[in-house]
Amino acid sequence: MTTRALVMTAPGINCDLELAHAFEAAGATVDSLPLMRLIRHPGLIDGFDLIGLPGGFSYGDDIAAGRVLATMLRIHLYPALRAAIERGCPMIAPCNGFQVAVQAGLLPGPETGHAWPESPGAPEVSLAQNTKAIFRDVWTPMEASENTCCVWTRGIDFSGETGMLPSAHGEGRFVAGDDVVSRLQANGQIALRYAQDSNFNGSTDRIAGICDASGLVLGLMPHPERFTRWSQHPRWTRLADEQRSCVPPGLAMFRNAVEQASGVTN
Repeated sequence: MTTRALVMTAPGINCDLELAHAFEAAGATVDSLPLMRLIRHPGLIDGFDLIGLPGGFSYGDDIAAGRVLATMLRIHLYPALRAAIERGCPMIAPCNGFQVAVQAGLLPGPETGHAWPESPGAPEVSLAQNTKAIFRDVWTPMEASENTCCVWTRGIDFSGETGMLPSAHGEGRFVAGDDVVSRLQANGQIALRYAQDSNFNGSTDRIAGICDASGLVLGLMPHPERFTRWSQHPRWTRLADEQRSCVPPGLAMFRNAVEQASGVTN
């Protein structure tokens, strides 16, 4: 049975091709559909097994990063996206997609054991300006939380030089209150952290990505879709053959999601 992935596009989005390629490399078939078509026909979302909210600068990041697109999702597509999550559809939101997801009410989502609300609530976390107030394009070592429930990062080794992921943002500093961070940690919703001494944007508790309580919805500032083959690694020619014998962590994340959506790991 074919596993279908939806990549949502909108003005200012510029990472949709990379996201589509990552889904395809992991074994899914991909349709990239513009936001306005989905708003006119929200039932189209029902036909997909995976959903991606790509990175970029949606609507020029006017007002605030991701704010315009997030508002449109809250008003027009939240019920369809909520229904997709409830039926077990993995969703990924890198970079600008993460900024959109937290403002659209998709992350961090309801607490464990609670149903998704009928309408999106107020944001509980935010992605603020980097502490040094500059755009950074950098590869950083990552750490996967040991207790995470995230299906995307399940079983992936992010240690060492091969576990790096690329980031490119000016507003990616994860900010949340101590109570929210404690709850996310207790529920296994912290999916990824920047490694020690690699927290270049000043994120609270070095948090790089979080998931909802089901583990299906992942938002993160790094771009795993930009690391699906070893030749994308900044030092790939210097990596030993045994290091390059495994699947790049970016591709491994998408394979996890495709397997989840196809029922292989259910």
